[in-house]
Amino acid sequence: METLFYSRHDSAAGPLVLVVSDKGLVGLEFDRGKFPPANSKGIAWQESNNKTQSYLRELQEYFDGKRREFTFPLDLRGTPFQVKCWRALLHIPYGETRTYADIARVVGQPQAFRAVGMANNRNPIAIVVPCHRVIASDGTLCGYGGGLDLKRKLLDLEGALTGILAA
Repeated sequence: METLFYSRHDSAAGPLVLVVSDKGLVGLEFDRGKFPPANSKGIAWQESNNKTQSYLRELQEYFDGKRREFTFPLDLRGTPFQVKCWRALLHIPYGETRTYADIARVVGQPQAFRAVGMANNRNPIAIVVPCHRVIASDGTLCGYGGGLDLKRKLLDLEGALTGILAA
């Protein structure tokens, strides 16, 4: 049985749950009061502020506008296609955006922009794996697990909110 460590924190993005393994950050979710999951086969959940502290410090620096890149390890868990998409998101520079079609091209499947959207929807590490930096092909904001207001807020924090995005 694997032990995953978690903690809850208030942040500029609202309440968050951080989840870490011995390998790195597994999850960063918007806390909706449904954590830890009731049916987690093979996982023991242990609350630990100590295990998540270094991750939380870098997140706070990001929200304070003092950090543009995260240095802690990630433990990405998903299908091979999802992980490929999430790794592509990690290459979107702070303060910039890409479209779903851009990411589809990066992962070598230029017609798979809808599948990229679904991979983004399943991204378990919000903010750090920056799916908030992905926008529609027409330049508008669309889809975000934390809601479009939060997506706009994160892009504004990064200085990426221009033109149609600011409307």
